[in-house]
Amino acid sequence: MEQVVRKLNWIYYGQMVIALIVLTAMYYAFSKGLYEPLDRMSRTGMALQYIIIIDALITIPLGLYLIKWLKPQTEKHYFKWASTRILLVSNSMPLGIFAYYAMGCYQSMLWVAAISAVAWYFTKPTLGKMEQEMKFGDKNEETY
Repeated sequence: MEQVVRKLNWIYYGQMVIALIVLTAMYYAFSKGLYEPLDRMSRTGMALQYIIIIDALITIPLGLYLIKWLKPQTEKHYFKWASTRILLVSNSMPLGIFAYYAMGCYQSMLWVAAISAVAWYFTKPTLGKMEQEMKFGDKNEETY
């Protein structure tokens, strides 16, 4: 079980590294004027906002409740679904950061990234969480 938690921690912190890389690259490009920021009221800007917001609205709740619905029986299945949960919940974080800078520091996209970061925190893999999520019991019991 400890091996599974270690592997999941690599994925967990890897998502943070990806978000930091996006943050650094976009901040550098924005501060150096390497691109023209999108107008948030343009068709492209609105489409980007809708895509990121809808992505967050779907993937964050789906990711947080995925294992609760599936109740994996083996460590292999737990690793598969827990890593999927981490990726689903945290994918809006780099997307929100990207959109924040792409639209010239548009505050709403930073909030989407922040909501994803808070949800990402609840996917932190621990041995106790793994044991609790793999045990048989009431499907309505909280696992986070």
